[in-house]
Amino acid sequence: DHIFEKVNPEMERLGYECKCLGGGKIEHNSKDKKIRVFGLSTGYGKADHSVTVEILKKEYTDYEITWSDDKK
Repeated sequence: DHIFEKVNPEMERLGYECKCLGGGKIEHNSKDKKIRVFGLSTGYGKADHSVTVEILKKEYTDYEITWSDDKK
């Protein structure tokens, strides 16, 4: 919720309507080129991590990107 609360006012100023659909954590290991998406937000619940992974794959094409429902 901390990131959403910081970003949302600026997005609204730009004319966007935003809604947080859930949260989680991202672990980025640039040395091994791996990204792991996991966890949930205590305020918003768990995001659909498979969607997050698909977005990340567009930018990090040479990374191994995985997700899980693990909390840690």
